[in-house]
Amino acid sequence: MRSEAYIQVLQKLPVRGVIDINVLFIGDIVGSTGRKALKASLPELKSKYSPHIIIANGENAASGRGITSAIANEFFNWGIHGITMGNHTWDNKDIFEFIDDEPRMVRPANFPPGTPGQGYTVIKANGKQLAIVNLQGRTFLPAIDCPFRAADDIVDELRQKVKCILVDFHAEATSEKIAMGWHMDGRASMVVGTHTHVQSNDDTILPGGTAYITDTGMVGSKEGILGMQREAVLYKFKTQLPARFQVDEGKWQFHAVFAELDETSGKARRIEKIRMYEDEWRMD
Repeated sequence: MRSEAYIQVLQKLPVRGVIDINVLFIGDIVGSTGRKALKASLPELKSKYSPHIIIANGENAASGRGITSAIANEFFNWGIHGITMGNHTWDNKDIFEFIDDEPRMVRPANFPPGTPGQGYTVIKANGKQLAIVNLQGRTFLPAIDCPFRAADDIVDELRQKVKCILVDFHAEATSEKIAMGWHMDGRASMVVGTHTHVQSNDDTILPGGTAYITDTGMVGSKEGILGMQREAVLYKFKTQLPARFQVDEGKWQFHAVFAELDETSGKARRIEKIRMYEDEWRMD
């Protein structure tokens, strides 16, 4: 009779004949501290996980608000294959100069028609392809078009051509993110939350085969508040007066998720959250 330990070992062995896409999704990169952490961490992450495709949320990459062409190209040179955005997409005006010409970047697809850029794209790298879709929530954020209807239209269309689909749902409310996970279960390969900058502890594979996490977390200072200098944030909370937020330059933290997707079915076989810290240098 096989022991429980023996069965657990068998469960961890790769399944013969299954073709996987290894995907690394990196949470909101915040300012220069986040960029420093990204550059420092990528070599070890590539070595450990061997990702075919790496996607990162870059909406806070330029001083905590927006992104520039120079920063986007820096990310691509380091090995990022695709960049998703969010509610700070337009905060750095430089984006209007290049977003229409950058096929590897997506902004929320439920922005109104005619908005610059694109809401979804197909990333091809290392002989694999992954569709990425960016959506923005409406609870506690500006009222834009319905993300659930947008998800229906885009994902159903993409599934006719691409099996593996990642949805970055950039939203504030936990309930709205969980709702999107269930809404996309069995249709998207991954639904990953961004925006709150705090990694949630609910990484799972839903019954229909969708890898899900409410929030991926952030890449930036762990000594600030959501990556920003804590003094200004505390001042605003205590006084309710305007305050200028600046990126904190303290020691960094790095949050991401790794997933294995079945290239044939588009279903997820594994999801693992990643946490790394500058002063401890470990992966949980």
